[in-house]
Amino acid sequence: MSQQHPNLLLINSFFEAYAGNNLAAIKQILAPDVEWIIPGRHPLSGTKIGVDAVLGYFKQLQVCAFQASPIVMGVNDDYVIDCHLNWSNLADGENMKRMSCLLWKFNDGKINKVYNFPEDQHLVDAFFNNAYGQAAI
Repeated sequence: MSQQHPNLLLINSFFEAYAGNNLAAIKQILAPDVEWIIPGRHPLSGTKIGVDAVLGYFKQLQVCAFQASPIVMGVNDDYVIDCHLNWSNLADGENMKRMSCLLWKFNDGKINKVYNFPEDQHLVDAFFNNAYGQAAI
């Protein structure tokens, strides 16, 4: 089986663009009305609706030099589930390295909804509250 499912190819393209901070490429992968759901109680949590809101979220993650690398993925015609390693590279040493899983939903060949499931929500909340302060961004 040499062919990959088109949804996996799209997610691989997303991670490649994300790793290269290629926001223009990410914009082409996301549906205009994309919803990106970030759980928690920290300044970056909440549902980001629309490409500009999601790209704004990614720009905020750059403050912490936040990165992600896929570990494993599963796929069907409607969804991809991926588990990946997240890490930050803050100069002050207050870094985070944990796993997250994302559930990706598709419509018309684009990503239209993403649910984020962090390994340790309390640690994520503490990290982002420390990095960005308690006030919403």
